[in-house]
Amino acid sequence: MGIQFYFIIGAILLVFLLSGIKIIRPTHRGLIERLGKYYKFANPGFHWIIPVIDKIYRVNITEQMVDAQPQEIITNDNLNASVDAQVYFKVNSDEDSVKNSQYNVNNYQWQIVNLARTTLRNIIGTLTLKSANSERGKINAELHRTLCDETRTWGIDIVRTELKQIDPPRDVQETMNKVVKAENEKIAAIDYATAAETSADGTKRSKIKEAEGYKQSKILHAEGEAEAIRLVNEAADKYFVGNAQLMKKLEALEISLKDNAKIVIPEGSDLVNIIGDMAGVLPIDRKTKKAE
Repeated sequence: MGIQFYFIIGAILLVFLLSGIKIIRPTHRGLIERLGKYYKFANPGFHWIIPVIDKIYRVNITEQMVDAQPQEIITNDNLNASVDAQVYFKVNSDEDSVKNSQYNVNNYQWQIVNLARTTLRNIIGTLTLKSANSERGKINAELHRTLCDETRTWGIDIVRTELKQIDPPRDVQETMNKVVKAENEKIAAIDYATAAETSADGTKRSKIKEAEGYKQSKILHAEGEAEAIRLVNEAADKYFVGNAQLMKKLEALEISLKDNAKIVIPEGSDLVNIIGDMAGVLPIDRKTKKAE
């Protein structure tokens, strides 16, 4: 009976000791409370608390994201736009920041979501739908600044905000799509006309170049013919004008041969010189020569 009692007491004590063992991961920090009061800060690693008396609260210090959830916002031009955003934040890892995230705000994630929704309504309500879509960067910056100011005592850091969508009503969206389509078709038509004009201009320049080439070839051809004629004329003046008498002598020789005349060429005489002297020699009659 005594052994069993000690065994039970030992088992209870072992369970008591084991239940007090707590492990904190590197991604978390811990707050240990004793009898409802803050007692100690728990860094990553092994910790032992007194069961029932102590209680540990783990806080995630990694970057987290909450969705502000889509909501209908009336823009400055009286259009109902569907707006959605995401907020990225993290709890700072120092002891004061972890304590503030648990003791200065009740459920900081839910608070961030509602604060982001309210801020978006205030910002986009002053803008037209067109300006809201074109100024997303400005909206993100203002939303981020407002959240940082409002959560300064919460021990958290607003890393960034992302505006996911600003969707207009369906009928407005269809009209906008038609406008965009018409604008794109207009740009495409202008680009096509510009390309056609460029092509026509290129063809025109090509034809002009071709005509200029043809003109230049004709000019060069005409200049060549003129040069040839000039050379022929110079040759004629040089070789034919001064030899007119020789031409006459040749004509006389031809007439003499027609009258059946004979020409006696002395031995050793040059035929060309004799022909050249024909203008001063009378043809010899055949009958006269026989009589002699």
